[in-house]
Amino acid sequence: FQYLKRFDQGCNLDRFWYEPLSVEGSPAECLQLFLLHCGVVDPSWAELRNFTWFLNVQLRDCEASVFCNPDFVGDTLNGF
Repeated sequence: FQYLKRFDQGCNLDRFWYEPLSVEGSPAECLQLFLLHCGVVDPSWAELRNFTWFLNVQLRDCEASVFCNPDFVGDTLNGF
């Protein structure tokens, strides 16, 4: 949710890191962003769950990768 919220606001996500246990927004705002970005017109709860699970795994791997660390790659992958 934190990534999607900042993405919608046009923020630069290159230096953003998820903060465990931090709470932002309301449950309604969270659900609205998931519905907007999941890519299915009328998703089931299972489809929303799969979307959020997949997105979470991808973002966690991205944060853990040295190749996605802006301090390591500098500006060679700006916006990637």
